[in-house]
Amino acid sequence: MAELSLPILDLSRLDAGAEAAALFRDDLRAATHDVGFFYLVGTGVSPELEARLHRAALDFFALPEADKLAIENIRSPHFRGYTRIGGERTQGEADWREQIDIGPERAPVTGGAAFNRLIGPNLWPQAQPGLQEVVAEWHAALSDVARRLLRAWAQSLGADEHYFDDHFGEPSTLIKIVRYPGTDAPEPQQGVGAHKDSGVLTLLWVEPGKGGLQVERDGTWVDAPPVPGAFVVNIGELLEYATGGYLKATNHRVISPRAPGERISIPFFFNPALDKRLPLIELPAELAAEATGVTDDPRNPIHALYGENALKSRLRAHPDVAAIHHPDLVGAAV
Repeated sequence: MAELSLPILDLSRLDAGAEAAALFRDDLRAATHDVGFFYLVGTGVSPELEARLHRAALDFFALPEADKLAIENIRSPHFRGYTRIGGERTQGEADWREQIDIGPERAPVTGGAAFNRLIGPNLWPQAQPGLQEVVAEWHAALSDVARRLLRAWAQSLGADEHYFDDHFGEPSTLIKIVRYPGTDAPEPQQGVGAHKDSGVLTLLWVEPGKGGLQVERDGTWVDAPPVPGAFVVNIGELLEYATGGYLKATNHRVISPRAPGERISIPFFFNPALDKRLPLIELPAELAAEATGVTDDPRNPIHALYGENALKSRLRAHPDVAAIHHPDLVGAAV
């Protein structure tokens, strides 16, 4: 398996003067037009915070099974909490990983659009009281990075730098703390199956030195190994939609590590409010000429309203939660 040569972009160039900032925006646009993935350094996220979150992740997965199952996501109508190994599905197949899903901490909403059912409180492990604090710090740091990237994207696409700020509302974020256990099964074993992210922007932290991420390029799966000190960044379906296909969401997957190894990864998804619809960006003529339209896949329609896209993703990934809490939505178009 060959390795994918992804560009490495340095976010600190935005603070290095007008020329450096303009070159960063050009590189950002090119990376997500050509591949949809890149590595990001210079974020200002401290190695100390990364180490604390990594330690917290290891401590969570080392908890007794009973402590983890006390916050299992089948207890949450909002798809929050712990998912046991094999409990999430991609393309209908079980993913070989365990995880905890953490979203915005809000009161439940009753009535209204079906996607309002995604709004609600998180489930936190009583056996690990420090987890919530370090996750809150991580959320704040990565939200800042995401906003800076989106302002740079807007300018690189010929829009006002506050284009995304103006249309996002209160962001719908999701943090997944994921453990991929090692397996002796013949490779490739599905750590997480092939998929595109349903929102706008993903910032992925991967345990140093741990491979497994693969990106689809021209019908071939190519390794995207971790780069020291870098986040892996990719765009989701909603940014593809907003640019008329000029920027492309890309299929990716994770292959399970070989036993006795394991792999921790922590994706951060930064998306609009559930009730927000990103209007199409009016691209400059030279960019519009290269916009090939939104990917047409009848098995995976892209909804302009983010809540519909998010609910589609949750119902598919966690059919057990859907069956328990939302039987009226099982098999329904949302």
